[in-house]
Amino acid sequence: GHIVAHLHFNAEAIGRLAAWAQTGIESPMYPSMTHRNADIEAGSTLSPSELRQLVHASAAALTDAFDGLTLAMWANTVVTAQGRAVPATELVWMRFREVAVHGVDLGIAFGALPDAAVAKLVNEIVAKRVGAGEGPALAAWLTGRVDGGPVLGPWL
Repeated sequence: GHIVAHLHFNAEAIGRLAAWAQTGIESPMYPSMTHRNADIEAGSTLSPSELRQLVHASAAALTDAFDGLTLAMWANTVVTAQGRAVPATELVWMRFREVAVHGVDLGIAFGALPDAAVAKLVNEIVAKRVGAGEGPALAAWLTGRVDGGPVLGPWL
């Protein structure tokens, strides 16, 4: 329930960024991280049928929001919850990444994802881990130079 609620509220949050790209009126993903976390916790207590209905509705609304963006609007800059300024074109990847990674949490294998998407995800994770100082341990593990691998916290 927690993961499905998370996916639902993420769709709504990315929808707010799409509205920002469309209108030019600043619309942050979440009022605050505390608010985001409280919404997810509350949503996680809903019944499976209620969660299914919510996640389907928010996915459809996000599709509609994306469909409402013109080619020029896709170039507009929005700001993610992490404070990164990105073009609206990044919203599609943000949503795919969220659904893919949390789909794995729900039992879908990374092997079921397109190779190009896995490669992009791996490159993004490596860049973030290297930036966090975990590059040497990650390189040692990836090249088979250590047993077990580095201890890494969850990325998403």
